[in-house]
Amino acid sequence: MNVLTTVRNTLVISLAVLGMGGAAVAVHAQESNPKAASVERHHGDRAAHMAKRQAERHAHMAERQARLHAQLKLTAEQEPAWAAWNAASKPGERPARGERGQWASKSAPERMEQQLDMAKQHVASMETRLAALNSFYATLSPEQKKVFDEQGMRRGHHGKHKRPA
Repeated sequence: MNVLTTVRNTLVISLAVLGMGGAAVAVHAQESNPKAASVERHHGDRAAHMAKRQAERHAHMAERQARLHAQLKLTAEQEPAWAAWNAASKPGERPARGERGQWASKSAPERMEQQLDMAKQHVASMETRLAALNSFYATLSPEQKKVFDEQGMRRGHHGKHKRPA
C-alpha cells in the first residue's frame, strides 16, 4: 500500500470519527438541558398562538362591522364618513414591549415616565377615533343613531354583560 493512500484513509477515518463525536456532543447537550429546548418551544408556540388569536379578533371585528353596516342601511352620502370612522377604529400597532430585563433595569421615575408616554399615545389614539366617530354620527338619521347606539359600541362585550332592555 502506498503511504499517500494510508495517510488519506487515516485522515478520512479521523474526520468521520470527529464528526460523529461532535454530533453526539450536540445531542447530549440538548438532552442535558431540556429546559432550554422547552423554553424555545414555548416561545414559538406562544407566538403562533398570539398570531392566531389576532387573526381571529380581526375576523370577528370585520364580521361585526359588516353586520352593523347592513343594519344601518347607509346611504351613498354616508359611506365616506363610515369608511373614515371604520379606518380610525381599527386597532393600531402595539408598541413593542421590549426585553423583560429592560423594565427591571429602569428606575421607578423612568418606568412611570414610560407608562405616562404610553397613556398619552392611547389618549391621542382615542381622540382620533372620537373625531371620526363624531363626523360619522352627525351623518346618521335618528333611527340610524338608535341602531348605532344599541349595536355599534358594544366592542368587547359578551352576552352575559349585555344590559337589560
